[in-house]
Amino acid sequence: MSAVAEEKIVEEGKMVFVKKPKWLRVKLPTGENYKKVRGLVSEHKLHTICESGNCPNMGECWGEGTATFMILGNVCTRSCGFCAVATGRPDAVDPFEPARVAKSVKIMGVKHCVITSVDRDDLKDGGADTWAETVNAVRRVSPGTTMETLIPDFMGKWENLQKIIDVAPEIVSHNLETVRRLTKQVRIQAKYDRSLEVLRRLKKGGMKTKSGIMLGLGEIEAEIYETMDDLRMVDVDILTMGQYLQPTPKHLPVAEFITPEDFAIYKQVALSKGFKYVESGPLVRSSYRAEKHLF
Repeated sequence: MSAVAEEKIVEEGKMVFVKKPKWLRVKLPTGENYKKVRGLVSEHKLHTICESGNCPNMGECWGEGTATFMILGNVCTRSCGFCAVATGRPDAVDPFEPARVAKSVKIMGVKHCVITSVDRDDLKDGGADTWAETVNAVRRVSPGTTMETLIPDFMGKWENLQKIIDVAPEIVSHNLETVRRLTKQVRIQAKYDRSLEVLRRLKKGGMKTKSGIMLGLGEIEAEIYETMDDLRMVDVDILTMGQYLQPTPKHLPVAEFITPEDFAIYKQVALSKGFKYVESGPLVRSSYRAEKHLF
């Protein structure tokens, strides 16, 4: 299987980069539902990762009634090689944040809410209490809204992970992000096996589980299949696979662009390994078509 796109490497001074192929071009979002949600976001000054992260799937997801919110601030205590979120010393936890997120969900009429966060290794609870309060707040204010929580590893402090299990979101997601060999380079403070243990404990706690990986960081085909097997060993239900894109020149470069045809093959292999739902494509992100993962 050929994973590298046909576009040639281009030299510009001392920088060498891979030109984006045509299949990564994004259509402008349209549709009445999208326009309605966009208007509400602007009018009420709401915050979504969809908009601030300039997600390529924003129009499609908003049109389906799905939106993604980030809690616990916008400064992360980790410095992953793929992520554009600022690294540093975060602000104090905002006790009013859960209520604000819940209000946003209600105003926007969100049917399925995805909640994610920065890593808060500076906190004793890793932010778990805020996570639980946010889930409960959304349920109080918008009881018809289903939820997916895309959580950190809580540094392997399992009493904090249990707080997520106790509030039982409809789906709990934790991303491996990459293959075992590249984990130390891509997720500097994370551990591959610790992430697998997070997913194992979530499943043991009765959660519907989900994980995602980025392709194009230099992994080989056999490593992708090994990662699928590792995720199935801990009984993960849902897998997402998308193309890694370098957010700034300071971040890890793209090693290769994976073709849509190869993504389609990876999807079929993943389904054959027992995943119940698989999203696989160049523009797929963790929350892409998240409402369909409820099954």
